[in-house]
Amino acid sequence: MSEDLTAVAGVCAGQDSDEDPALLRRVLGVRLRRLRESAGISGDAAGRVIRASHSKISRLEAGRVSFRAVDVDDLLTAYGVRDADLRDEYRHLVERANRTGRWQAGTDLTASRPDTYLALEEAASLIRSYAPSLMPDLVWTPSYAHTIFAIADRQPAADIQRRIELLARRQRLLTRADPPRAWFVIEEAALRRPLGGAQIWQGQMDHLAELAQRPNITVQVLPDHIGGPAISGTPFTMLRFAAPELSDIAHYLHLAGPQFLDKPAELDRFNSAWDRLCVCAYPPERTTQLLDTLRTTCSTVDLSL
Repeated sequence: MSEDLTAVAGVCAGQDSDEDPALLRRVLGVRLRRLRESAGISGDAAGRVIRASHSKISRLEAGRVSFRAVDVDDLLTAYGVRDADLRDEYRHLVERANRTGRWQAGTDLTASRPDTYLALEEAASLIRSYAPSLMPDLVWTPSYAHTIFAIADRQPAADIQRRIELLARRQRLLTRADPPRAWFVIEEAALRRPLGGAQIWQGQMDHLAELAQRPNITVQVLPDHIGGPAISGTPFTMLRFAAPELSDIAHYLHLAGPQFLDKPAELDRFNSAWDRLCVCAYPPERTTQLLDTLRTTCSTVDLSL
């Protein structure tokens, strides 16, 4: 990709004019490619729909050129998208992708419009995630999430509920009809941490065990004696896309806010950290046994906060 995503902060809390159009074009292109492939329409046929060539469709789907609203409308019709709200969502994304501006860092995601990270995550074919000292948020139960949000941010109850609803929306990608592959490395210490008390902890462990049984999900446990933060003290997620022209993206959090990275040298560092985590963690085939053991042994002790 020619776009420099290192300048793009991850989660938008600002106005639409603050968003980075290059990243939004990439989001829109990925979404349109996925719709086209689901509809079984070739690039040549899609090009004819908008009176253009296959190469124009390739450039649009790679996010390398701007989008015309009329072209996107015609493509949505050809791809069988009839839902008025969904079409409006795409029109709004076209407007935002064609503007100039920069993203501003923030953490206040809302479920009312398509956020860029949500769109990228939804379009990914492989999601790899690690969060030192915590479980990655895609595996949280609502009760567990409520506990973490309440401790970390001390926001009003309505804001916490809104974040939980948004998280639930993201998590649906793991169990949809065509789910991405998801790979989570979780520290053993995080599994032992009884956030919310015994009932919430038990529910979280049961949910994680169920996810680990799904064919598209891999869960590895990093043993206590390894020390995940010594390998990577930064929570990060790596997204990979089915389209070969789209590079991986690393999304990570630091004190200045979230960041997207896609330069080869940057991705090499994250891939290296991920490889070390996976090598040091127990193999995936041991995860179910480890979770069963933890649930059995920890249920005999007082897990109250």
